[in-house]
Amino acid sequence: MVEGLVIGVIAAVCVCAVLAMASARIVKQYERGVVFRLGRLREGIRGPGFTLITPFVDRLSKVNMQIVTMPVPAQDGITRDNVTVRVDAVIYFKVVDAADALIRVEDYRFAVSQMAQTSLRSIIGKSDLDDLLSNREKLNQGLELMIDSPSIGWGVQIDRVEIKDVSLPETMKRSMARQAEADRERRARVINADAELQASKKLAEAAGQMSDQPAALQLRLLQTVVAVAAEKNSTLVLPFPVELLRFLERATPAETAQAVDAASAALRSAPRTDPEAAPDKQTPEKQAPEKPVEKQQVEKEKGRETTTV
Repeated sequence: MVEGLVIGVIAAVCVCAVLAMASARIVKQYERGVVFRLGRLREGIRGPGFTLITPFVDRLSKVNMQIVTMPVPAQDGITRDNVTVRVDAVIYFKVVDAADALIRVEDYRFAVSQMAQTSLRSIIGKSDLDDLLSNREKLNQGLELMIDSPSIGWGVQIDRVEIKDVSLPETMKRSMARQAEADRERRARVINADAELQASKKLAEAAGQMSDQPAALQLRLLQTVVAVAAEKNSTLVLPFPVELLRFLERATPAETAQAVDAASAALRSAPRTDPEAAPDKQTPEKQAPEKPVEKQQVEKEKGRETTTV
């Protein structure tokens, strides 16, 4: 009798231990437990720590409440200005309501991923290429709003969305490089023209100052000569008289015309050699060989006179 009672007690303890082990659950700090009793959601979310459920009746599902980092696959699209691009992004989200994340959507991770891809393609079609390259903050905010709106009912909160990379065709890259080069060249020319304008204004001020002090121009010329002579080269510098330049500046057009007429008259009065008279000077040289013939005739006449005598 006693032995049967002991066996019964031991069996009851074993059953209780098995039931306790079957009903005992441990929820981690970053998890929340959702209990379903016979398929029906029980109110109350089980917090972290040790918890008990009814064996064979309740089912405990754990939901991770940490921020999930999910890469969005690269999406091909055409921008509003008809440029083909390939854009990829990354999305950060977390579960704020464990019960809604399990009940309202079959797989909240897959749902967020698909929503992120469709929203990214929509953003590409609504944006220009310049916005994708330089105005990403605004696009990130728009993409976050597009994904966050439907995910609120899933118990998921979108924390942040970032566009990682924008891939362009090689032809577009070369076109953008040429555009940037042309823009830099334009700015360089504008800066150069501005510098020339400022230099011309300063030179005009310097010319006005030198006109008040004539000796300043001569001193400036001497400084230039000294600067050139300091270099070891074979260049010969001949300073032009400044007084002569001033004389030419003060000369009237009538005086200049008279000087030109006098120079032309002097050129006309100068003796010139006639190219047609040149052959006459050479005639004596051509007649020189005829002189020995005359001598022979004279000798013959003398010889005849001697014979007649």
